[in-house]
Amino acid sequence: MYTIMLKAKLHMARVTHAVLDYEGSCAIDGELLDLAGIRENEQIQIYDVENGNRFTTYAIRGEAGSRLISINGAAAHQAQVGDRVIICSYAHYAEHELATHQPALVYLQDGNQISHTSHAIPVQFA
Repeated sequence: MYTIMLKAKLHMARVTHAVLDYEGSCAIDGELLDLAGIRENEQIQIYDVENGNRFTTYAIRGEAGSRLISINGAAAHQAQVGDRVIICSYAHYAEHELATHQPALVYLQDGNQISHTSHAIPVQFA
């Protein structure tokens, strides 16, 4: 049996471009892709914090160091430049992998600069 688990997350990225007439997908700064372990053409989920939209697309490599987050093609209707988004990828893990699985979490700040990284989401208290 396999369980779908969070593999990687770019937390609070800012959309820098929304390009309707582009060949689809989401272009992400190559350095951010590598740090999060998200591969080119990998399916990603995008959650727009500003408007609540949630949509699926795939990642393409953007210029390294550019801090680019470009929502392209039809998905450009789902987010606007300046919106804060959470970009996640998920993977299937076998039962024996679950005990040691740790997602790659990349937290971003202004200008999509890296604030910090982690492998665990803090416990939420009531």
